[in-house]
Amino acid sequence: MTTDPFDFKGRTVFVAGGSSGINLGIADAFARHGASVAILSRSQERLDTALTQLRAHGGAAEGYSADVRDAAAVAGALQQAHKRFGPIDVLVSGAAGNFLAPALGMSANGFKTVVDIDLLGSFNVLRASHEFLRKPGASVISISASQAFVPTPYQAHVCAAKAGVDMLTRTLAMEWGGDGIRVNSIVPGPIEGTEGIRRLAPNDAERARMTERVPLRRYGSLDDIAGIAMVLSSPLGAYVTGVVLPVDGGISLSGPRDFSAAWAATRREG
Repeated sequence: MTTDPFDFKGRTVFVAGGSSGINLGIADAFARHGASVAILSRSQERLDTALTQLRAHGGAAEGYSADVRDAAAVAGALQQAHKRFGPIDVLVSGAAGNFLAPALGMSANGFKTVVDIDLLGSFNVLRASHEFLRKPGASVISISASQAFVPTPYQAHVCAAKAGVDMLTRTLAMEWGGDGIRVNSIVPGPIEGTEGIRRLAPNDAERARMTERVPLRRYGSLDDIAGIAMVLSSPLGAYVTGVVLPVDGGISLSGPRDFSAAWAATRREG
């Protein structure tokens, strides 16, 4: 009988930013496949809602309230999760921030906020996780964005932050490989029902424009991303590390996106 590579019973998954969107979709998929799941979020209200969803699958789930920009708080949450569940088998770093603005229309504080959440937050989560990861065997995944390698007007802050996340992925893959820890990035495309899409395609015209740029001519689903996270964390991904993997329907092949109309729409709504 063939062993199911997606049986995660007895394994622990920690998802930073796991109370909503793509990250909750990943946490939910692992919970459906038997994992014990710990999620991190700034919002206790979102944590409570997400935990109800995760526990409905019959497994154990815990939530920890912390800001990824606070290294000590992140380390404390990971320590609590380790105490509750034991070594962490899968670590997902997905907290992120975004808004549309040209560089000249963005304050230094606005730029810093996104870099602090996306890049510094990723470093804090990954750095603090190391002592609690299963060695060998852990899978570490950062959630990146195509802005890391496709220069995109109105997204200078995200371009800079996510490029840093991807380089951090590659560097840690080299540094931690000797511990048997694999480190990869997933690069989602436009994913239905997420806050990112609500910000970047705020109306029907922008949704249609973005869909037209996707070679597969559709938005992705939460399961499209969660499925790849499970593959990378399963025996099927046992020899994959240091990879920045677009899961985007091919939209990154079409080059920079024009967010000028979406920017104008947000200005009118504001």
